[in-house]
Amino acid sequence: MDPQSETHSIQSLRAAIPREKVAEYPTPLIRADRLALELKAERFFFKRDDLISFGLGGNKTRGLEVILSDALRRKADTLVTGAGVLSNHVRTAAAFASAYGMDCEAVYWGSAPSSAIGNYAIVQMLGAKLNFTDELDRTSVDRHIDYVVQRLRDKGRKSYAIPRGGACGHGVLGHVLAVCELFQQCNELGIEPDRIVLGAGSGGTYAGWLLGIRLLDLPWLVEGFSVSRPREDMENQVLALISEAEAILGVKAQFRREDLQIRDGFIGEGYGIPSIEGNEAIQLVCKTEGVLLDPVYTGKAMAGFKSEIQTGKLSRSGTTVFIHTGGEPNYYSLSN
Repeated sequence: MDPQSETHSIQSLRAAIPREKVAEYPTPLIRADRLALELKAERFFFKRDDLISFGLGGNKTRGLEVILSDALRRKADTLVTGAGVLSNHVRTAAAFASAYGMDCEAVYWGSAPSSAIGNYAIVQMLGAKLNFTDELDRTSVDRHIDYVVQRLRDKGRKSYAIPRGGACGHGVLGHVLAVCELFQQCNELGIEPDRIVLGAGSGGTYAGWLLGIRLLDLPWLVEGFSVSRPREDMENQVLALISEAEAILGVKAQFRREDLQIRDGFIGEGYGIPSIEGNEAIQLVCKTEGVLLDPVYTGKAMAGFKSEIQTGKLSRSGTTVFIHTGGEPNYYSLSN
């Protein structure tokens, strides 16, 4: 597409996706030449969504802006959501609830930690009510969210359930808008990305970037590095989320499993557990660019990209844009 027709498509997408905008956009797109030299990659950029100006940053804000718009339309008075205690999503949802005078109930798998750390400490400061499933199975959060919603309904409250990690069609659409934003930035700077690199946790960010790129007919590839689940499970999740977002927009982009590029060998011992490779990647980026990644999401994604490019599984040529999704509050509790 030529720039004019692309801009028209962007305008149409933005008009079709209501959101409750709380942050200032666009987030910075910065060149990382010293890191590129270290990796022997041709060109490398960071898309600094960690600098989103709400709720201590992170790209979960993008999805929640669209989710909140739907919640307000339904006149909800309480947000109910959940994940692990280090979740960026739960922290940001609690911030939205505080900013809009709503209550928030946070559901975490497992038992309460012995001390308040990282995002979990911030959620407490934001005044969310905490619920623990006392089960190590992450899917226990899904069942407990339903339980909390029913409890609130019995009390006459109008609660709004947000799936674990914000993984839902409305959340995906927030990241479709991020594609629109990056495209305009690249046009202004004369940049043509060859690939987008990001960490994939609940799958919503990856699904949104895939869908946005397809809807704008852009030639960008999206390389996702799973930080939470095996590749096949992630593929199933992403395809389901894309279908849900397509239904909201009334479009059909015809995605197949073969269209997904998800790599899953870099999770380490599990979600939320720092890995040696992830910590080494964090240190590399700090020393070369002065940019801080986190040990749960972006550190592992960078470790994966570093390994794949150095072993020749990914090409060193072309322009890479790494989506820095945030998560720094967890760094201070997990890096010791």
